Amino acid sequence: MSAPALGQTTTAASEAAEQREAARARAGDRLTIGLGAAVIPEYEGANGTSITPVPGAVGKLGGLNFLYVGNRASIDLINDGGSRWDFQLGPVATIGLNRTNVDKIDDERIRALGKVGTSVELGGYAGIARWGLITSNYDRLSATVTARKDVAGAHGGTIITPSVSYMTPLSTKSLAVVSFSANHVDGDYAGTYFSITPAQSAASTLPVYNAGSGWKDWTLAAAGNIALTGDLSGGLSLVGGVAYTRLLGDIADSPVVRLAGSRNQWMFGAGLAYTF
Repeated sequence: MSAPALGQTTTAASEAAEQREAARARAGDRLTIGLGAAVIPEYEGANGTSITPVPGAVGKLGGLNFLYVGNRASIDLINDGGSRWDFQLGPVATIGLNRTNVDKIDDERIRALGKVGTSVELGGYAGIARWGLITSNYDRLSATVTARKDVAGAHGGTIITPSVSYMTPLSTKSLAVVSFSANHVDGDYAGTYFSITPAQSAASTLPVYNAGSGWKDWTLAAAGNIALTGDLSGGLSLVGGVAYTRLLGDIADSPVVRLAGSRNQWMFGAGLAYTF
């Protein structure tokens, strides 16, 4: 009769110790830096692709989580101190390079539409996440909403992005992430990139079109990280990912997409990262 009770006590003690260790890991400082390359559409809605370098850094310093990947950076200003509940609130900034260099676009019709200036999108995000839900004390489910506005005058519009993601370690040397997100844009954004004026129509042969506000797309993405030296807590690792985006509504119906491009957008990336 005492054996089952002893087993339950030992299991409970082991679980409590693992939870304490997970809390210390969440509360401690960490830093991962990396460099990779990605295959992305030549422009938003394109058939063709191009290759671009992707630097990145993610971590927690002084209790604040931060993320920098490619053209996007964000900081979580709420320090949850290792709690299983992670409340998120902070600024976000994105540099937009869509059709800023039309010389690198193969389709002469899109080149004839003319280039668009570089956007600087500033805003913020809020969200909530929970550690230790399904597979272990180290998996994480997160839901966020981000709002950004271009302040550089390139498109002058606003983008709102709800997203949900799930991360889980597969072992001490590998982890996987899946995410789903969508983008809602206003008329300024849609008009800049997907409307076609009479002058642009004459230059490109694409028909005149007026794109309105609405849901621009949804994206399903997956990524992974495999340790090459050490484990996930430190050392060199291989990272990679794939994302599929489906353009929607007025955006998908634009001649920029419907005639010259595709509503199906794919992105692939891989690189090396080092965790301290």
